[in-house]
Amino acid sequence: MNLLTQRIEAFSDLAKELENYFLYKEKAPLYKKIELILEEAERKNAWFDRENCLMTLHHWARLLKKENLSQWLSSYSIENIPQKRIALILAGNIPLVGFHDLLCTLLIGHIAIVKLSSNDKVLLPFLISELKNLTPIFEDKIIFTEEKLTDFDAVIATGSNNTARYFEYYFGKKPHIIRKNRNSVAILTGEETKEELELLGKDIFTYFGLGCRNVSKIFIPENYDFTNFFQAIYSFHSVMNHQKYINNYDYNKAVYLMNLEQLLENGFLLLKEDKHYASPIATLFYEKYTNISSLQERLTEDKELIQCIVSNGSFPNSITFGQAQIPSLRDYADGIDTIAFLNNIN
Repeated sequence: MNLLTQRIEAFSDLAKELENYFLYKEKAPLYKKIELILEEAERKNAWFDRENCLMTLHHWARLLKKENLSQWLSSYSIENIPQKRIALILAGNIPLVGFHDLLCTLLIGHIAIVKLSSNDKVLLPFLISELKNLTPIFEDKIIFTEEKLTDFDAVIATGSNNTARYFEYYFGKKPHIIRKNRNSVAILTGEETKEELELLGKDIFTYFGLGCRNVSKIFIPENYDFTNFFQAIYSFHSVMNHQKYINNYDYNKAVYLMNLEQLLENGFLLLKEDKHYASPIATLFYEKYTNISSLQERLTEDKELIQCIVSNGSFPNSITFGQAQIPSLRDYADGIDTIAFLNNIN
């Protein structure tokens, strides 16, 4: 068995342990550990509630299956890659958002020097601990650090537009991937079914809308009637039971009203006409378009600001409703092939 196969097997074994938890609950070997980890994650970051943490764990349990990993990596030549030290500066906006970068680094055979976000310091160390329990091959391949990063060959850093400038200054001379703010949008034609609009609700509300793949803005045709949209997303009204979400809803609504902004709302989501892409929590921006071709030109010009585009399939290079927060292993952040980058570091 070659080294790459061993690495794939190790992550596949981790997937089986996670899958056992979802299949067998109390009878699963990791049941008690996972239950405690879920409690700790939410205690340290209220946005990481049980439902959202379970969602991301379930997603990775599916992705890390041997056949998925093998198919994904089959198009790359990974054998005999010189080992490098890769600094990973991870975001913490949604649970395990940096796991894909770590996965890529370890599968290539590099050493990962990981700087966790203060918002996400529970789930990823837990998964790595279990990975090491399953196999010794990663024992010396993962280093978590709070110190200043010095001894590394390349860096993958994810943050805001402000932190990106800092990253560029400190890491610009090394091979790097530096990610900035991005948002996702949805294109509506007015012909969407109730089922499609319900799926769009998943793209908006999953992880409380905090991810770069969450839809933060919709483009609508002139004279669009929001009635069907509001009816379809009503099933997500339980977000108002989350204290931090309702606090943001109330605050943003008060600010908009004081500024005499025109709003549409349904009691748990504010809709505001706005040309920007990044909407505040509990707010969805919308903008009207006159024709698809001009909209396509606009989004092409702004492609550096957009993570993904969601539609009913009628818009070029878009993903279907409900799929924004279910990325595949090949859905690289910002469209930059992380495996290719790690595979070709000089």
